[in-house]
Amino acid sequence: MATINFFQEEITFILKDKIKLREWIKQTILKEGCKLNELNFIFCNDTYLLNINREYLNHDTYTDIITFDNSDEEGVITGDIFISYERVCENAEKFSVSVKDELHRIIIHGTLHLLGYKDKSKGDKDLMTQKENEHLELRKF
Repeated sequence: MATINFFQEEITFILKDKIKLREWIKQTILKEGCKLNELNFIFCNDTYLLNINREYLNHDTYTDIITFDNSDEEGVITGDIFISYERVCENAEKFSVSVKDELHRIIIHGTLHLLGYKDKSKGDKDLMTQKENEHLELRKF
């Protein structure tokens, strides 16, 4: 199947460069030694993601991303990645980067979670940031 889908929930947002994004995400997955089955990116607002955070993770906090790993087989990526576009825009301003760059960072961050990378400890966060930077440098757009 090997598909990457993009959806919107409760926001109006036009994602640019979808074909290039799909290719870049697929290359990231392959470079990390895995295969793609199906990956869904759902762009939403803060309230929508907060409700998911409360319902599924019992967290009552805003976040920029929630990743659900639906894989049945080791090394085969299947998942849903929910991204708050509002939070991405706020973080872009906070970190003085473009919205496009912050969006791509968070897209690859969620993908890396599905590839087995964590970000709870300092060491894990450092490795996650290193991997994000490595894959961001491979973007051709």
